[in-house]
Amino acid sequence: MEEVHNRQLIRSIGSKAVMRRFFFLSILFPSCLFAQTVSKAVLPQPRLVVGIVVDQMRYDYLYRFYNKYSEGGFKRLLNQGFNCRNNHYQYAHTVTAAGHAAVYTGSIPAINGMIGNEWYDPFTQKGVYCVEDSSAKTVGSSNSSVGRMSPRNLLTSTVTDQLRIATQFRSKTIGIAVKDRGAILPAGHTASAAYWYDSKTGNWVTSTFYMAALPNWVTAFNDRKLPAEYVRQGWKTLLPIREYIESTPDDEPYEAKLPGATKAVFPYELAGRAGDAFGTVLSMPGGNTMTKDLAIAALKGENMGKGSVTDFLAVSFSTPDRIGHAFGPHSVEEEDIYLRLDLDLAELFTFLDSWTGPGNYTVFLTADHGVMDVPGFWQQHHLPAGLIDGGKLNGIIKTALTDAFGSGNYIVASENAQLYLNHSLLREKKITVDAVSATVREALLPLPGIADVINLRSLSTANLNTHLLELYKNMTHAKRSGDIQLIPEPGWIENGGTGTNHGSPYHYDTHVPFVLYGWGIAKGETLRYTTIADIAPTIASLLHILPPSGTVGNPVQEALK
Repeated sequence: MEEVHNRQLIRSIGSKAVMRRFFFLSILFPSCLFAQTVSKAVLPQPRLVVGIVVDQMRYDYLYRFYNKYSEGGFKRLLNQGFNCRNNHYQYAHTVTAAGHAAVYTGSIPAINGMIGNEWYDPFTQKGVYCVEDSSAKTVGSSNSSVGRMSPRNLLTSTVTDQLRIATQFRSKTIGIAVKDRGAILPAGHTASAAYWYDSKTGNWVTSTFYMAALPNWVTAFNDRKLPAEYVRQGWKTLLPIREYIESTPDDEPYEAKLPGATKAVFPYELAGRAGDAFGTVLSMPGGNTMTKDLAIAALKGENMGKGSVTDFLAVSFSTPDRIGHAFGPHSVEEEDIYLRLDLDLAELFTFLDSWTGPGNYTVFLTADHGVMDVPGFWQQHHLPAGLIDGGKLNGIIKTALTDAFGSGNYIVASENAQLYLNHSLLREKKITVDAVSATVREALLPLPGIADVINLRSLSTANLNTHLLELYKNMTHAKRSGDIQLIPEPGWIENGGTGTNHGSPYHYDTHVPFVLYGWGIAKGETLRYTTIADIAPTIASLLHILPPSGTVGNPVQEALK
């Protein structure tokens, strides 16, 4: 009996072993199949992302000229894409460098360091240009100063950087703009390239930060001598001038003259100036057209959008900023430049359809800041606006400080409506920043156009409304900002009498477009409050990559399929 029992036990043990082996194989076999399935799966992604920043494009331009736009440009984005209609900058000093940095970092000046186009460095006691780099040299021009540029002053990564990192630098990322800062900051630290315009030679250039010599396709583009051709063509209105009913008459006393122009009315024949032979093209539609042409040349020359990973082209159209400053939002010149930009965008989108195939690329369009209407235009119509005389302001400040504390050079620099104080002198005289700030505030508050004066070193105690306080906190960087901030009244700008400006915390400067279109983008719109800082994380989410290092925004979920 014992022997029989043992044999049954052995059979039982063997049966269990077989069962265990079968159970193991039953788990392993599907796992192998699953592993094979996963290994063949490819993460869906667009072949190309094209980021478009229009310099000084206020939100209302999408609709003021809508009836005259072509079907293939702005209308294509609006009618087939996703429109964030209530999109704003969330900091106070709305200018080009800060705007481009915010779009691509998803951050704010307080974090990414781009507090303006220029600022004063109290540690080196020198003024700083946003993308200056003395270690870099010009590539593509005999003009040695134009290429001493790089993104080194930007303190965070960009969405273009994150794409490069995510693909182990296989993705190509290129920035293109007439303005150096409009090309360099969007392209990021790890860019394949960035190209900007040299108005002295008419060449597109770069710096040794990126490469030692221009690619052949850029040299070939420069050899076409397009700027000279655009200057010869001059600038005539696209439509008969009587049809510009959305604009004021062509000849207004508050409009400025373009560089090289003898009058401020159409048609324009702009002659080159000494030392800046090809700069006039930047004040004509040709500035946008050659930017678009170089963008297409870059796609072809670098075979972008044709590889196994997503590429990113960042394009900034800088010319509208010059037109806007000189003539303002309600001018014939402004309307015409946008009607022509619309045609340039339509041509770019048509090319992208043929290059990557329709639906295989993603586009977003935004602006680096808005702009105030010309104060003279507002005053004509009994609206509150005016001009602040900067020279008079400085004189009042100097007199007030001398009367209060004795003679001395108390202000070492003034940038971005901020005063940088002479701290060594303050220590020597035992004067506090609070005391200086209070003195300046008392002297300036009675003046027309001055809303307030605040101490940036003591924002927690600022007597400022919650809305503005947050905007000024978001733009204040401990190492780069000044000590005292001057805040203008709405509608008031520091200006010489003609044209207009931007850089305020008010709606006309902060409210800009944010429209997405193409691969992975839903069709629709939202009136929910969104911010410029939401753009980079939205694109990062679309591409399944990390957002930039200083991101404070959130993805616009409803825009993504």
